[in-house]
Amino acid sequence: KDIDFEQHLTIIHSGKGNKDRTTLLPHSLSEPLKKHIKNVIDLHQKDILDGYGEVWMPEALARKYPKAAIETAWQWLFPSKKRSIDPNGGQIRRHHLYNRTVQKALKKAVTKSDIHKHVSVHTLRHSFATHLLLAGVDIRQIQEFLGHSKLETTMIYTHVIKDMRDPATSPLDILKKPSMKK
Repeated sequence: KDIDFEQHLTIIHSGKGNKDRTTLLPHSLSEPLKKHIKNVIDLHQKDILDGYGEVWMPEALARKYPKAAIETAWQWLFPSKKRSIDPNGGQIRRHHLYNRTVQKALKKAVTKSDIHKHVSVHTLRHSFATHLLLAGVDIRQIQEFLGHSKLETTMIYTHVIKDMRDPATSPLDILKKPSMKK
C-alpha cells in the first residue's frame, strides 16, 4: 500500500527521526519490485493456509481496523524468511527483515566490490541526497525526500558536493592560442 508505481513514489512511515515522508521510487526498480511483491503475496497466502499471516498492528489501528492485520496491503514489503514469536502478545507472526540483516548484506556487498571505504546503510541516504544535488534537483525537494524539518540540515550536502563537481576551466585556458606566423 506504500508503493505508488504510477507516480514512482515510496511512502516511508516512521523513518529517520520517526517521520513520515514520500520519496522517489526509481523507474528501473518498478518491474523487479512488482515481481518481489508477487513473491511476498504468495508467501503471505502460504502463511494464511498454515494458520498464520497476521502482521503486528499498532494498537489504535488494530482497534479501528480489526481485520487489517491479515490483509495483504498491511504485510511487510521485506518480510523475514522465518516466522517468530511476537514478544508483544506471544502470537507467531512473520516480521520484517531486521536492520542488522540489511547491514550485513551491505557489508558483504561492499567487501565483494573491493571498496575500501566505510559504508553503512546510512551512507546510502547521504549518497542519495548528494546525487540529487549533483543532478540539479531543487534543495527544497531534497529536503522533503529526506524528511528534514530545517533547510539548514539539507544544506550540509551542498558543502559535500563542492569537491565532487568538475572544476571550472580557467577562461585563459579556453582562449585559443594565437598562431605563430613567421
